Amino acid sequence: MNHYIGAHLSSATGFYQMGQTALKIGANTFQFFCRNPRGSKAKPLNPADLERLRQLLVEHDFGPLVAHAPYIMNACSKDEGIRGLAAEMMAGDLALMEHLPGNYYNFHPGSHVGQGVETGCAQIAAMLNAVIRPEQKTVVLLETMAGKGTEIGGRFEELRAIIDQVDCQDRIGVCMDTCHMSDAGYDLLGHLDDVLEEFDRVVGLERLHAIHINDSQNPMGARKDRHARIGEGTLGEPFFVTLMNHPRLSALPFVLETPNDDAGHGQEIARLRALCGEN
Repeated sequence: MNHYIGAHLSSATGFYQMGQTALKIGANTFQFFCRNPRGSKAKPLNPADLERLRQLLVEHDFGPLVAHAPYIMNACSKDEGIRGLAAEMMAGDLALMEHLPGNYYNFHPGSHVGQGVETGCAQIAAMLNAVIRPEQKTVVLLETMAGKGTEIGGRFEELRAIIDQVDCQDRIGVCMDTCHMSDAGYDLLGHLDDVLEEFDRVVGLERLHAIHINDSQNPMGARKDRHARIGEGTLGEPFFVTLMNHPRLSALPFVLETPNDDAGHGQEIARLRALCGEN
């Protein structure tokens, strides 16, 4: 079976159109925003559009999709109103995702802005407990982060601290971001197996459901979060072939968030497939 490889696509034209764009660029998964990525406004729900997308996904053997929360969401802000808005946005997005059952919803854990990691993790878990329902069909994913400033998620232990406080354990997981992890100081390039063993020990590889495949403009440990196209950063093209073919990862959806348009992402997907021996 070919790998599930896709890219982040614009949802401005509708969900079915995203599926068609994915097919055009050679993707069999993709990521999208449920609402304005730098605001709180959500698009009106269009059940017919979502139904057309569901049919397309089945017809073309797509892997799991990844929805992404807006960047402004901060579940561990000092401001109670901002935390409330984060919960409201996530609840709305998860309601939309019930029309696309069996997929993932990824979010940046947030920045504790001086409150401390322990308080931040507790606030994030509290939000998740307020919005996640046992009957929902979507697994919520915490994204690994670069650890810049007071950002939570740069260490595996922080993700575990959040997960341990979540009530619905079967509805919480992790999405790894290769740029973020390298920038956070994890030596993916030199010691991938060791990093995966550490993740398995701290969090559990059974919690890992998706991977953002991004090269990094920065050296390991820079804590800056600057994505680069595959092969144009400090990780390099061969690393991604090793990553995608790793026996503990190869069945997961791999999503590009590289600085590219759809055509550029199509070229990256074709290159990755060729390097992995796929048509």
